[in-house]
Amino acid sequence: MYLWRHIAVIVAATICAVIGFMVCMSWYGHWYNHFSGADRGVSDGVCNIAVVPIQGIVTPYDDPNAPQYGGTNEPSASGDGFVRAVHNAERDPNILGIIVPIDSGGGSVVPSVMMMNALKRSPLPSVALIREMGASAAYMAATGASTIIASPYSDVGSIGVTYSYLSNVQKDKQDGIAFVQLSSGPYKDTGSPDKPLSDAELALYDRDIKIYKDLFVNTVAENRHMATSSVDALADGSTFPGEMAFQNGLIDQLGDEETAKAWLAEKLGMTADEVILCN
Repeated sequence: MYLWRHIAVIVAATICAVIGFMVCMSWYGHWYNHFSGADRGVSDGVCNIAVVPIQGIVTPYDDPNAPQYGGTNEPSASGDGFVRAVHNAERDPNILGIIVPIDSGGGSVVPSVMMMNALKRSPLPSVALIREMGASAAYMAATGASTIIASPYSDVGSIGVTYSYLSNVQKDKQDGIAFVQLSSGPYKDTGSPDKPLSDAELALYDRDIKIYKDLFVNTVAENRHMATSSVDALADGSTFPGEMAFQNGLIDQLGDEETAKAWLAEKLGMTADEVILCN
């Protein structure tokens, strides 16, 4: 009798330990996923279209002082945050599509390529909705969407690259400041605002600018199904009003949020009223 009672106590203790471990792991998983964003839900059970904006400068990493995190810095859109949001939308069974409102003059190239690829690889239909501006790196990101819609009053394009900077050479000279070069190679200080560019350094920049500009042009041509020569003719760095962007094939349609919802409704076989954005 005593033996069976002893065994029962051991079994009960083991069960309690296992249950406790499972509860702890569940709490840990909930905590980890909450703070990492690993499985953060997008839909509230009613909405079915994820909204993943590109606002402000395009940056590689999340800015903890950006408005979306409760800060007061200028708005920014990070490649990491954008990709994470797209993946969260893909994991949510209630989400049927993605809309990307864009108000950005561009920024860093690599995160814009991350954004573009996240949209291109997503199984969800996506709409890039350019409102005030979708230029440079922001336009690069937009070309990854299934379709691009822009306001007639928007600025679109700015296909190109800039290495421009302010030179302090004349001011330094007036202030009696001399640049002393101590570097491991003749090009290590290239781009310093306190020294003039040599002809060789200028040639390096010209080389790189051409490489990156050609990559930009080829990417747009591929994503927009345009001839490379047609995109190259538009790649003078300028932006185009929405109407001109439409005429030149840089966007698919002129319109606003209702236009984007109508496109998604048609794509998903729904009525426009059934398309509900997760704002």
